[in-house]
Amino acid sequence: MNFDLGSHGGLLGQGEPCRLVVRKEKSLSEILQFSTAGLEIGQQVVIMAGPTCLKDIAHGLSEMGLKTDALLHSGRLVFLTAPNCLAELLRPSEPFYRSPLNRHATVMRWVTDWSWVYGNGSDAATIRDYQRRIHEFIRPFNAISMCTVLCEKVQRPDLLAMLVDHRRVAKTVEATRRAVAAHA
Repeated sequence: MNFDLGSHGGLLGQGEPCRLVVRKEKSLSEILQFSTAGLEIGQQVVIMAGPTCLKDIAHGLSEMGLKTDALLHSGRLVFLTAPNCLAELLRPSEPFYRSPLNRHATVMRWVTDWSWVYGNGSDAATIRDYQRRIHEFIRPFNAISMCTVLCEKVQRPDLLAMLVDHRRVAKTVEATRRAVAAHA
């Protein structure tokens, strides 16, 4: 059984919410539904997760009839392996580096599975910093976003802290967005 722990608006460019979904089971149904919906209407879908999760998502999308290899090759589906991708994403861009992310797409869907960060024993401040930096990174893409975590990897106090941190990050990013807009 999976459940949607909470969502909040205003995190992204068009006011779309970034949902936080806590999964009680290893099922990836929410991620697969969210991703499939975007792929079916021609959006680029970016999924950042641990290697095992990405493999399971690829298998799930294939079982749903999507040609995962072709989508990955065309760039409509992008897999980012966490935590290794963080250094690449969050560094200043190099002039001749071609990102797999489509900055000119009208809308992108972004999925971040945070299970890897809870599995490696990171402290709350590190997790909060990761969340803030990833949300700040995706904001200019005008992305519809969903964050997930597998409940079995998270203790109840950490789960509640994640919800609070996720909302706090959203407020911080939204305040920054408003400040930038006011100065423009």
